[in-house]
Amino acid sequence: MSFIRKAGMWIAVMALAFSGFSMSVAKAAGAQDVTRGEFIAAVVEALELELGDGSTIEFTDVDESLAPIIEAAQQHGLIKGATSTEFKPDEKLTREHAFLIASRAVKSEETYPVTLLDRFKDKADFKTDELEELAKSVGLDLFRGYEDGTAKPQQIVTNGQVKKIIDRMLAVYNAAPEVDETNKDAIALRILGTSDLHTNFVNYDYYQDKPTNEFGLAKTALLIEAARAENPNSLLFDNGDLIQGTPLGGYKVSVDPLEKGELHPALAALQALDFDASTLGNHEFNYGLDYLDLVLAESPFPIVNANVYDAETGKNRYTPYVIMDKEVVDGNGETHVLKVGVIGVVAPGIMRWDRSHLEGKVTAEDAADTVGKFVPEMKEAGADVVIVLSHSGMGDEIHTKEEDDVAYQITAIDGVDAVLTGHNHSVFPGDYADLKNVDSENGTVNGTPIVMPGKFGSHLGVMDLVLEKDGESWKVVSGKGSLREIDSKSDAASEKVIAAVKEAHEGTIEYVRSPVGKTTSAITSYFSLVKDDPSIQIVTNAQKWYVEEQLKGTEYESLPILSAGAPFKAGGRNGANYYTDIPAGQVAIKNVADLYVYDNTVNAIVLTGADVKEWLEMSAGQFNQIDPASTEEQDLVNPEFRTYNFDVIDGVTYEIDVTQPAKYDYAGKTVNADANRIVNLQYDGKEIDPEQKFVVVTNNYRASGSFPGVVNATDKIEYAYENREAIMDYMIAEETIDPSTDDNWKFVPVKGDVKIVFETAEKAKDLIPTDSGIEFVAPTKDGFANFSIQLK
Repeated sequence: MSFIRKAGMWIAVMALAFSGFSMSVAKAAGAQDVTRGEFIAAVVEALELELGDGSTIEFTDVDESLAPIIEAAQQHGLIKGATSTEFKPDEKLTREHAFLIASRAVKSEETYPVTLLDRFKDKADFKTDELEELAKSVGLDLFRGYEDGTAKPQQIVTNGQVKKIIDRMLAVYNAAPEVDETNKDAIALRILGTSDLHTNFVNYDYYQDKPTNEFGLAKTALLIEAARAENPNSLLFDNGDLIQGTPLGGYKVSVDPLEKGELHPALAALQALDFDASTLGNHEFNYGLDYLDLVLAESPFPIVNANVYDAETGKNRYTPYVIMDKEVVDGNGETHVLKVGVIGVVAPGIMRWDRSHLEGKVTAEDAADTVGKFVPEMKEAGADVVIVLSHSGMGDEIHTKEEDDVAYQITAIDGVDAVLTGHNHSVFPGDYADLKNVDSENGTVNGTPIVMPGKFGSHLGVMDLVLEKDGESWKVVSGKGSLREIDSKSDAASEKVIAAVKEAHEGTIEYVRSPVGKTTSAITSYFSLVKDDPSIQIVTNAQKWYVEEQLKGTEYESLPILSAGAPFKAGGRNGANYYTDIPAGQVAIKNVADLYVYDNTVNAIVLTGADVKEWLEMSAGQFNQIDPASTEEQDLVNPEFRTYNFDVIDGVTYEIDVTQPAKYDYAGKTVNADANRIVNLQYDGKEIDPEQKFVVVTNNYRASGSFPGVVNATDKIEYAYENREAIMDYMIAEETIDPSTDDNWKFVPVKGDVKIVFETAEKAKDLIPTDSGIEFVAPTKDGFANFSIQLK
């Protein structure tokens, strides 16, 4: 069994005995390269190995100060020596040797295939006869390659690299569950999970039309392979949002439609990695129930959902849970069969977001209440362990019925042993550290292991549970959660995943390269939160152009048309590369998908002028309140407010006064009823008439939602036509587009010596618009930077 460690195996280092090591560190601090002696001293200190007097070693070239350290390293199997009598402590340390030592420090009874080394282009440069141990270091995610796919095994390790190597070694060592060696009857069960893959299977950016190492299940697969090798008592689950998100998802709907009996590439990718089960995310419903049924019909593994019900019969629309038999091995090597219960839930918001597909056909109940309802039934059916796949977000301590984010509440339900969550595209452990009863170090909430593994395959969630016999069944006695991040510096990826989706992947690339028009200048979204932006302007122009034609001859033809759009790609939780960036010249389908990333359909709603103002008041919650009397630096953008909710409405002009409080919070709840951030709202050069009716073009997501103003719509016109298709039609018709903005909105000037900043990608410093009042300040982290803006 991997990582079964003796209690107290690592004990505190004796301070006096490390006088020799301190000298080594001092020497290393002034040198570029690191010696074998210096490195092993650093490893021994990091592992806190007990030191003796050094009398048992037979190396003749080790002095008295280093002898106790070498002795401890030898006793724990970290070193073997250059020869039987020489350690060569002053010899420069190679990467190959460093990772062999780090690998030996992590005790594991598992074997790792030497084929793990095949990912390196220069594998012929390995000189060691311990290739299995080196493969283990790769499998444990200790030994990583470079961006060019090489390992550079004979490169000398520098002082600056030592800490990184040791940090990785300790992270792997500390990630595993601790099973008391005196209780070998216990079982260590590992739960692995992905979430929000959004059809990112190959490590390829379809919007930029180039490979990437920043996401993709083909990258996550390497972490899965290593985590399974550490503990064969493993189960692998996905948490939903599988079939939508990149052009590949749309390609399998409209270009190469999924046929009856065909395995969807999303499920083929998961099948290639032997996933045990999955659940439904909210985006699984984007294409309608019939399409989803077609996808699920061929699933090679269970896909569970417990809180979506048939509207007519009141019965579960999908399989609510499964109880699977998992063969496991305890610490004595004896085999047992665990009964593992797996239940899935989705955010009830699907009824708003995809109302046109779901209304009258299904209902969605509260996710936390649903789990609480089914857990006793699962226990009664014999489940030893209950795993919840919660595509409902983390949420907070307060439970409101049918809210979308309730994973926090699910962790507190009696009988729930582990939770895989997602939906928010956040990470846990990491985010949500300020919530009550959150233990970020051990990856638990309310004492229950839980992981949220980011998005697009950026992370692998790992939950390690320890079970003990409880009569005829088993019970979880301890557990913790952790995340492993993909290696964005290496080209290594799983060929199994790539092969599984090869046809759809190649078809998608050919599809997105099809030209649709030209643009006279570049289109970017780096400043879309602080000024009128071309990436939104093109969308609103295209939507209005499409609906104008559709309304001819209808009862709405005489009504003025407005058009709403939002910055879908504006960094934030999706990273510093998540911005629209289309160069001047030819525009292809991939660029349209870069402008409009969601598979929404065009909707038009009839609102009054007063409703339009409330809609804009909601959007203005994107900004923090600015104190004009303060001389301290103030952040303009509210990070809690999702950028896709910052709707710009074209066809009217208006100003946003950020010195006033927001009327609505990020969820649309009234927080300052008398606030008025939207001022000077005009239509056709005159103050807007609160009673005048308008047709406002938007998408099905917004039209079916609960936005202030939007909910007052008297009429809704649905078009079974994607917003992206409308944009493509517009570009084809125009042939060449001018992406200039009409500057229909701006901030009310703020007087005084006010320092206002906002964050966007650092590379945007070379793209600052002329006379915008924007200046580059300094880098922050992860590719972002602060910029200042003068609201004059």
